[in-house]
Amino acid sequence: MRSIHIPVTLLAATLMLLVGCGRDVAGTEDPPAGTSSGTSVPSEFGDLGTVCGKGTPTKASAQGVTADAIVVGVFTDFGFSKNPEFVDAAKVFASWCNDNGGIAGRRIQVEVHDTNLTEVRQRMREACRDDFALVGGGTGFDGLGVKDRLSCLLPSFPAQISQPGSVAADLEISGSPSVLARHDVYTGFRRWLVREGYPASIDKVGIIDADSPITKTLGEKTEESFRAQGATVVYHDLYPIAGVSNWTPYAQTIKEKQVRGLVFNGEPAQLPKLEEALTAIGYRPDWIDATNNNYTRSFLKNLGRSLEFQNNVVDLGGVAPFEKSSTVPALRQIEAMFAEYAPGAEMTFPQLRAISSWLLFAESATRCGDELTRRCVYEAARAETSWTAGGLHAPVDLGNREVPISCFNIERATPDGWVPADFGPDNGLYRCNVERYRFTKDYGAPLTLADVGKSMTDFE
Repeated sequence: MRSIHIPVTLLAATLMLLVGCGRDVAGTEDPPAGTSSGTSVPSEFGDLGTVCGKGTPTKASAQGVTADAIVVGVFTDFGFSKNPEFVDAAKVFASWCNDNGGIAGRRIQVEVHDTNLTEVRQRMREACRDDFALVGGGTGFDGLGVKDRLSCLLPSFPAQISQPGSVAADLEISGSPSVLARHDVYTGFRRWLVREGYPASIDKVGIIDADSPITKTLGEKTEESFRAQGATVVYHDLYPIAGVSNWTPYAQTIKEKQVRGLVFNGEPAQLPKLEEALTAIGYRPDWIDATNNNYTRSFLKNLGRSLEFQNNVVDLGGVAPFEKSSTVPALRQIEAMFAEYAPGAEMTFPQLRAISSWLLFAESATRCGDELTRRCVYEAARAETSWTAGGLHAPVDLGNREVPISCFNIERATPDGWVPADFGPDNGLYRCNVERYRFTKDYGAPLTLADVGKSMTDFE
């Protein structure tokens, strides 16, 4: 495997380009540079209690598992995206867990698999050869590796999923799912936008997508979802995936179409440029869905004068917002972990999903004890019917492959930072019991073990 020498961190674009390749982030010997053999960060995480701790394992019970260590893979597109957020999350969690004794005494050894966007199958074959499981990563073209992953019976606990075929595939389970196979994860948000928050926008919705297979599919799903809420889509356009030098023609068309609600499915750095063009011509839609990949401090900074002029909103999908860390112990814990193990790194929203998957993996593996097998850890995770990652997000039924999420929460960009929108929460920080819209168009089915000639009887 090629080694890359990067400060451990990972990706977040709407194109969902991720990071990783053949690098041992937290090995089985000495702690990583800059850490100590102990930690000032509490070993307890939210309401989960103690997640990692000492033990006396004796068995090499599966591939990638010895009496001392567990080899865990993290996928990323870092070589293409230059976004290290998932690798950062892996470093932070593994360092914290190892400093507290590991998973029942076994240290986490992270292997980062950098696909460089297109080398998904090559990296997956390496993971199949060496890893016990995949945790806390993602890659824009993840669908390319699913058949190989299922063929070698490798379970995956991703932070982010992108392509049809990968979404809800067999042996794949996310602690905080960001997309569903057949249902719209943003139903509650979109219904609120056009029926409650900004009802005048219902007849004037616009969508702009990056010209890539991933984001074009997102755009198709977005249009179907809004039409199901009774909205009229008056504008749906594509822009080159690498961006454009002049966004003014797009802004002019959005103004001519009188778009009052705009959805942007694309690389985060491009949206502030489009908004600058809109602001320059004095046009302000009622709302702009910036997508939660733009839920960062850097996005607010990049907006410039558009931060006050435009109205950016995002749906966090039932995950606690950063500004609520004073009242959410799980967020405070993550802040402390990053401060100790990745000082100076900007925390991102996809990293919260990554930490949820890491916690799920660690909790499930701990329950397996010395008899740690892939089947045991996967089934332990699937048994979680109300997973909150210690209070990090609203409950998720991980045994429900169709509609595990029933809550949403909306943030709004302001000069004072991100703040909760007035969306009518009915369950603490969230609005729950959302009936998800089921897509009528076929956007591709999840891959199954049967597709590669396997079954659960082969899974050990």
